[in-house]
Amino acid sequence: MNLRDIKKDIKYVIGAFVDDCSLFSVVNRAADDEALADLLQEAVDLYNDLLDKANSKVEGAKSVYFNSIRKELLEKTNALYEKLSEMVKAAKPAV
Repeated sequence: MNLRDIKKDIKYVIGAFVDDCSLFSVVNRAADDEALADLLQEAVDLYNDLLDKANSKVEGAKSVYFNSIRKELLEKTNALYEKLSEMVKAAKPAV
């Protein structure tokens, strides 16, 4: 694993989450826009945080460090998806 791969993973995973949020917003007009905006801000903050970690100077085994970043990416994105899922369940269907 190298820096380029971890950056691609971060961009892809967070980008997919943002796309899913956008799709939910378009499909269900009754969605809570403020809560969705907060969720998107969390995703952007996660993106920036993980890129900062990936770009930081690493002493020792880089692959171990990048694997820990990838693990954090997946865990935190999973938590964001759980929040989005709760929003979807709470939203009233569009008529």
